[in-house]
Amino acid sequence: MTMQHWQGIEQVVVVGLGITGLSVVKHLKRLPLDLQVKVIDTRATPPGQESLPEDVELHTGSWRTDWLLEADLVVTNPGIALATPEIQQVIAAGIPVVGDIELFAWHVDKPVIAITGSNGKSTVTDMTGVVAKAAGWNVGVGGNIGVPALDLFEQPADLYVLELSSFQLETTSSLPLVAAAFLNLSEDHMDRYQGMADYRLAKLRIFDHAQVCVVNADDKATYPDDEKSLLEFSLEQSSDACVIEHDGVEFLAYKGETILAVNELSLVGRHNVANSLVVIALLSAAGVDVKAGLAAMKSYNGLTHRCQVVADNRGIKWVNDSKATNVASTLAALSGLNLAGKLYLLVGGNGKGADFSDLAPVLAQLNVQLCCFGADGDQFVPLHASALRFATMQEIVEWATPQLQAGDMVMLSPACASFDQFSNFMARGDAFAELAEQFA
Repeated sequence: MTMQHWQGIEQVVVVGLGITGLSVVKHLKRLPLDLQVKVIDTRATPPGQESLPEDVELHTGSWRTDWLLEADLVVTNPGIALATPEIQQVIAAGIPVVGDIELFAWHVDKPVIAITGSNGKSTVTDMTGVVAKAAGWNVGVGGNIGVPALDLFEQPADLYVLELSSFQLETTSSLPLVAAAFLNLSEDHMDRYQGMADYRLAKLRIFDHAQVCVVNADDKATYPDDEKSLLEFSLEQSSDACVIEHDGVEFLAYKGETILAVNELSLVGRHNVANSLVVIALLSAAGVDVKAGLAAMKSYNGLTHRCQVVADNRGIKWVNDSKATNVASTLAALSGLNLAGKLYLLVGGNGKGADFSDLAPVLAQLNVQLCCFGADGDQFVPLHASALRFATMQEIVEWATPQLQAGDMVMLSPACASFDQFSNFMARGDAFAELAEQFA
């Protein structure tokens, strides 16, 4: 780590506790510096408070502007918008405001790969780590997925792979990356951004200090606005990483060389073919021998809560895609679905102000029973003639189960956040998996 960033910093205020805030406090305590650390969380009983070191003062239930304005550095949680008046006050006072990823950037001394995008970033991050490990690298995988970035320093690693959200990138300005990917851009978090242009600019920050920028040739919004070293991937056209056909068989190819037959992938869906291409491009750019990890790429079957088959009984598949918290995720799950029977699709939750009309033409092409639930369930009812309104997932499953036949699929792909009825998308997916186990 370089000490230049820490010159003149004695008082640090961490805003927001939880998993990320706790990782920040632990990191600050590990540094060979005499820092006074305080934590503010506006929740009355924030998660993680029982794990705080005794010498760290905690204020809960409201803001403490005096603490903020006395700080030399404020480390804020990605869940808190920079537009929040209290944070704006800090910025106006000239006090630096950073996030945990910026602290990671100040400390890291090994190559880092990072991935952002509206959809697919968790799968790409996880798979990149799995393939790099299989190729013999000691890899730390985290960020917006699983382990907080700063906790990765607790284990030795020779490569880091980070998933980064637009919220994390807003407070990150000096992260050096050996390779970075911007997968796609679709409407999300419109409750946090003024519009799509604003949201896109937050995502583009990932390329600020990247040696190689992996972009989606099928989605020009992913390209940086200035000159950078680009690697393109595409499902539609010839590209650095693309699909090529030989004797009727499709192959993943990189720089014209075939790597793997598409039908050897365990992952389902066209979007996962694109995800695999990105993994190949990122690892190749980082100097990892992808071919040494191909067995892992073939057998990789995805992440929990992302198009994950949680039960398969009497020819009826139950698919947990709880991570589909926006329309584009649900559209990706529906693309290329080939069913013998009927799709029972569970949608709804907290819609975050999104427009769901893009689902209608896709649903029109499917043999589907649309099952709408949650706070914004009513918004889905006009999308398909089959739509029925329910209060909860359990109600849907109890109603649907007696009708299910071989070839049918029950899929939770809600296109909404979970906060109306669940603490997070994982809890929602776990609840669905339990229902599947009970009723399948």
